[in-house]
Amino acid sequence: QVQLVESGGGLVQAGGSLRLSCTASGRSFSGFFMGWFRQAPRKEREFVAAIRWSSGGTYYAESMKGRLTISRDNAKNTAYLQMNSLKAEDTAVYYCAADDGMKYGPPQNLDYYHYWGQGIQVTVSS
Repeated sequence: QVQLVESGGGLVQAGGSLRLSCTASGRSFSGFFMGWFRQAPRKEREFVAAIRWSSGGTYYAESMKGRLTISRDNAKNTAYLQMNSLKAEDTAVYYCAADDGMKYGPPQNLDYYHYWGQGIQVTVSS
């Protein structure tokens, strides 16, 4: 079993930046991807970004491309999501997710992931 814990959320003014972290613990992470999703009030959970764990290849939601950087530290079993130029509409609960290594992608698909963090609130004030 893999546990995912997010950190780094909070309140930020529009135009500001935040860096979220997601650390995997428990059984050694052996999946292909770690991803970030978000869910705003009364909306469905949506894809934000993902990273291929071995190569560092990245995937971004088109709507947020240019404002995001996803990275990872394999030694720390941690993925990071740097978010810049934040807008009020970025306000949501952000979730980290990881697959179980049984299938390769697609990393943009919510149903692909086996493990989920508890979520962390990001609030952008306008």
